[in-house]
Amino acid sequence: MYVAAIFLPLLAAIVAGFGRHFLGDRGAQIVTILGVGTAAILSVPIFVTVALNGNPQVIELFTWIRSGDMDTSWALRIDTLTAVMLIVVNWVSFMVHIYSVGYMHHDPSIPRFQAYLSFFTFSMLMLVTSDNLIQLFFGWEGVGVASYLLIGFWYHKPSANSAAMKAFLVNRVGDFGFALGIAGVFFLFDTVNFSEIFAAVPQHADTTVTFFGVEWHALTIIGILLFIGAMGKSAQLGLHTWLPDAMEGPTPVSALIHAATMVTAGVFMVTRMSPVFEYAPTALAIVTVVGALTAIFAATVGCVQNDIKRVIAYSTCSQLGYMFFAIGVSAYQAAIFHLMTHAFFKALLFLGAGSVIHAMSDEQDMRKMGGIWKHIKLTYAVMWIGSLALAGVPFFAGYFSKDMILEAAYGAHSGVGMFAFWIGIIAAFLTAFYSWRLLIMTFHGKPRADEYVMSHVHESPAVMTIPLIVLAVGAVFAGYIGYDVFVGPARGEFWGESILILADNDSVGAAHHVPGWVPILPAAMGVAGILTAYVFYMLAPGIPGMLARTFQPVYKFLLNKWYFDELYDAIFVRPTWYLGRGFWKSGDGALIDGVGPNGVAAAAKNVAQRLSRMQSGYVYHYAFFMIAGLFVFVTWYMIKG
Repeated sequence: MYVAAIFLPLLAAIVAGFGRHFLGDRGAQIVTILGVGTAAILSVPIFVTVALNGNPQVIELFTWIRSGDMDTSWALRIDTLTAVMLIVVNWVSFMVHIYSVGYMHHDPSIPRFQAYLSFFTFSMLMLVTSDNLIQLFFGWEGVGVASYLLIGFWYHKPSANSAAMKAFLVNRVGDFGFALGIAGVFFLFDTVNFSEIFAAVPQHADTTVTFFGVEWHALTIIGILLFIGAMGKSAQLGLHTWLPDAMEGPTPVSALIHAATMVTAGVFMVTRMSPVFEYAPTALAIVTVVGALTAIFAATVGCVQNDIKRVIAYSTCSQLGYMFFAIGVSAYQAAIFHLMTHAFFKALLFLGAGSVIHAMSDEQDMRKMGGIWKHIKLTYAVMWIGSLALAGVPFFAGYFSKDMILEAAYGAHSGVGMFAFWIGIIAAFLTAFYSWRLLIMTFHGKPRADEYVMSHVHESPAVMTIPLIVLAVGAVFAGYIGYDVFVGPARGEFWGESILILADNDSVGAAHHVPGWVPILPAAMGVAGILTAYVFYMLAPGIPGMLARTFQPVYKFLLNKWYFDELYDAIFVRPTWYLGRGFWKSGDGALIDGVGPNGVAAAAKNVAQRLSRMQSGYVYHYAFFMIAGLFVFVTWYMIKG
């Protein structure tokens, strides 16, 4: 059961990918849906056995690496944290696979797409079931490769190719930090196996290392390096620039990457390494600040975007910021709780946006929509549900998880905790604002599309709407169902040893004793954001344009995403381009090729051309050279003698 839940998506990917000519489009869809669907069904009894009944498993498959002090097995570590991730990854991926049947029905490369989706799912499953850091890194890189293939799936589009390369390269920056962190763990603990690392952490709580003549706290350095890896995968401020461009992939890809898989890998990894981070308070403080800044950055940018998928993408970035500042105040349970609820409502929003795009003849600009809610009532209803959950409106899923994060930040009673709390409150207002801005611009008001597009607006087929309904159920009930065991009184027994929190750092426990206004404030800010969007885009639609003109520098600053892309282009991209061109033209072309292969070839050609002039065809020329040669030979003989 355990092995099947992990490897069935891989088997389905292999069969669909390599057997595409035999299976055809429908066969590839059936194989991949059956593979991932079976894994999703199996993850339910695994969750009951492992998480609810408290029976964690470690299943060793084979010895993988045995070299010197490193003895690493390929094993499946299935504890409560893993069981939660199996439910989230498998079920959201299952819904995306089904949805793709309708969304991608016109695409000429359906088997390739389905195989990529299943391979992506397997890579994420491999990541969350890893029993050591090397195995985790294997799944980590597998997710990166799969995301490259999926973002650039429509490779005939230059923008898709650029977005895929950008995602791959930006993630390599984070992965370099992650690899250094793994090396640091092995240097300090002489092992990469989680059980051995976690057992030895208290012994190294005060260990220092000397680097460049300065003593550093070893666990802090390791924690920061590991977090850099998480920043890349989970698109935190500074390494976030790939995330919006990833919208170039098909909409099901956006849902899979931004909801339950790739972007949550960093949150999972840092939570898995909680025993290390708990003894590295400086690293946790950095995680808190970066997470809070990411939450507010992405929320401000999301307020002015016009592409429906980009608005939701920046929403993902902002919600990931919430998860990380929860981790930073040691509220790991709240972070995973929000990861779980967010997976349902964010996948719902992305797939709902795909249904809108499908109805609008592939139009994604919200400025060219409007007035369509009567034509796609089911999509409209589920988008409302997803937006209510995202905005944290009682009593939808996001209300329980996001509010717990904010209460834990307040309950931490630390400087960075209070910073994150107030930033999170502001971000809660902005989240509700851009969510209802999206709803109103997309579904309400006068139609802004041309008559041809409006005449073809229609509801999506059942194969696309059924996954929306399933995800909508999760967006409504997941928070209420999971609250008690994830962050409530039963949390200690539920999480067991899968998460370590020092007694002095129990911010989730403190969250249950905060002042009464603390849990009320986020919901109040959410309602205020909704009302503000209603006034701006329904009652007085001229206000946004007036504000954009009045505060044009601020508007352009937000519209251009705080100019991060332009800054990186000036600092990294252009200098690297000029440096590479210089090495190519001056180094490789002029020096290496000029002196080496091309130089030797040119010299040989020159000599050959000169010698060829001697082959004139006249007898007296040849006689002259013969006599001259004889003269040289006789002279040399006489001198030598």
